[in-house]
Amino acid sequence: MAPGREQIRLLTPDDMRAIERLLNTSEYVYQRFTLEELPDQLKHYPAIGAFHGNSLYGFLLSQILSTPCAWIGGFGVSWTESTHYLDILYRLLEQLAEQLTLRGVRTLHYSGNDAEHDWLRAKLLARGFVPYRQLYAYDKFDFTIPTQGNQQVKIRPVNLPRTPLSGDMPALLAIEGACFEDLWRYDSTAFTTIAATHPYFVVAELNGRVVGYQFNALDADSGYLVRIAVHPSINGQGVGTCLMAEAIRFFAQAKVARIMLNTQDNNTHAHRLYEWFGFYRIQQMGFVLRKYL
Repeated sequence: MAPGREQIRLLTPDDMRAIERLLNTSEYVYQRFTLEELPDQLKHYPAIGAFHGNSLYGFLLSQILSTPCAWIGGFGVSWTESTHYLDILYRLLEQLAEQLTLRGVRTLHYSGNDAEHDWLRAKLLARGFVPYRQLYAYDKFDFTIPTQGNQQVKIRPVNLPRTPLSGDMPALLAIEGACFEDLWRYDSTAFTTIAATHPYFVVAELNGRVVGYQFNALDADSGYLVRIAVHPSINGQGVGTCLMAEAIRFFAQAKVARIMLNTQDNNTHAHRLYEWFGFYRIQQMGFVLRKYL
């Protein structure tokens, strides 16, 4: 194609099929989202595409979980441009950083599951990203439940009506603010998308108050325990163990062969809970990189 027909622009939900095509054919793909989440991601978060005419040959997606923090949500190039993937990545990163800055983002993050073999890690370190966190990975291959937790806790499906900040949303956001540093916090947009795209999302009530939540994902015969969170004001009252027991029952009903999760290396309280429930830590070390915009 003639250089004059090349362009880099913001992507929209109308570009979803072109992105899916690259996901299915690209030699270089990083994907931090499911296809069910992709429409909302393109609707709410900046995404940059590189085009020859009307043909998408590279994309870079973002996820903003809590301003001023954002994440690289996905990257891919067409197989015809594979030899130039680094040049495309760096050009798209520059454009994405501009768009994120306009939205008040100050730090951009990237996460990988294997620090020794991640194909983007070294490339991002060369472009101003720095190591920020290490992540432990845990696996479980059975459905044993050593304790049911606090039987006064009521577990029910999350309630997120269409009205903004109604239902369980205020409680979820309060738990986020109390439990997590800003880069890990989900905002209302993220919670709404999670509720619409994940097969299991429940909250825990104690004395009529939502004090915790948990959601999972499935992929073929694998289950992913994505997050358990309990408000620190009621730590030690068996709410986390109750949520964990319910999660294991969900995975048993789904008949997965393996349950997986990731957690920060310094989250020792969570480590004890996971190991109590029969998860064992694997050698593979995940990581988070950060870039200041």
